[in-house]
Amino acid sequence: MNALIKSALILDNKSDFHNKTQDILIEDGIITKIANSLKNTNNFQVIQYENLHVSQGWFDSSVCFGEPGYEDRETIKNGLKVAANSGFTAVALQPNNYPVMDSRSAITYTKTQSNNTATTLFPVGALTLESKGDHLAEIFDMNKAGSIAFGDYKESIDNPNILKIGLQYASSFRGLLQSFPQDSQVAQFGVMNENISSTKLGLKGIPELAEALQIVRDLDILEYTGGKLHIPTISTAKSVELIRRAKAKGLDVSCSVAIHNLIFKDSDIKNYNTNFKVIPPLRTQNAIDALIEGLKDGSIDMVTSDHNPIAIEDKKVEFDYAAFGTIGLESAFGALNTVFSTKKVIELLTKGKSRFGIQNTEIKVGNRCDLTLFNPKGSYTFEIKHIASKSKNSMFIGSQLKGSVYGVIANQTAGLK
Repeated sequence: MNALIKSALILDNKSDFHNKTQDILIEDGIITKIANSLKNTNNFQVIQYENLHVSQGWFDSSVCFGEPGYEDRETIKNGLKVAANSGFTAVALQPNNYPVMDSRSAITYTKTQSNNTATTLFPVGALTLESKGDHLAEIFDMNKAGSIAFGDYKESIDNPNILKIGLQYASSFRGLLQSFPQDSQVAQFGVMNENISSTKLGLKGIPELAEALQIVRDLDILEYTGGKLHIPTISTAKSVELIRRAKAKGLDVSCSVAIHNLIFKDSDIKNYNTNFKVIPPLRTQNAIDALIEGLKDGSIDMVTSDHNPIAIEDKKVEFDYAAFGTIGLESAFGALNTVFSTKKVIELLTKGKSRFGIQNTEIKVGNRCDLTLFNPKGSYTFEIKHIASKSKNSMFIGSQLKGSVYGVIANQTAGLK
């Protein structure tokens, strides 16, 4: 791709041009010039937007697209287009399709579906066969095929020996394992946080204890085995403290938090709106405060949209029977930008790459172009018209968001709105 980006404020603290407004010349997908003003001598495509900011491309560590098997929810092609338009040049795709992504051939197939796209898809292989938790999947073969981590999406590892063996085996090739932080026996059939709000609504709750018990167990196993562990989407103050202590002890553990768990509380569930039914559930203001503090001090490593499209027939039912999940790619930047400074938002959207073995590409002459283009100013009400995903199950509908995303330029392709 050839293009000339005009008057862009560069936000990249690894770049010599950090906090400077520059023109950026891109030739065959490579940044060839950065200067105060560049002439378009080769008649390249000119990219110019209001209050244009650029940063290194953003990364989302947990998205679901459905394909194969659940194309009614989302397809890989459209999902990657949504990701690009939302500012993400890289996404980690969860294995919860049908059949479950638990083999080398499944990883290979998925990767081929994302060729020639602005956003790069990085598959996460299932940790156990069919994500049933009984037998370890072919994680070494999947690693060779391009899987960046292994985990059973939103499924608890009930058998601690599976995690023990998995960590020991993956250590031989520096593989990263994921363990969903919920004790399924304690959570049982809960559908929201166990608190006064669940009592008022007459819904069965999931106590914070369910998360803490699983994390304590998993960290003890990690300390015994060694290896690399990622705990996705924590949601409680206790979880933050447990992981903070584990890091202080030198354990190789990381964690993430879903953006919606930084914004919404269990008391925000009104009229049994099933778009607010997520797992882990929305917690309390105390939890939100602790999660935000954990992001500020580095105890929590990254944020994720935890984008999970759900077909309308699985949401337009009674709250008890509705599927868990909300989409979040389109609202991710605007929501985060209401909580943190723009500088911190960009840090949170880019720092997760290294944990998953994905290269961060500085905005520097000679480097390949891997850019996100956005405007951090301005606010708007997020509505269905802003959703390009096939499924519309967003809890952010009606929320005030801040800033807008113009798209990305990466892989010699422009994914711009």
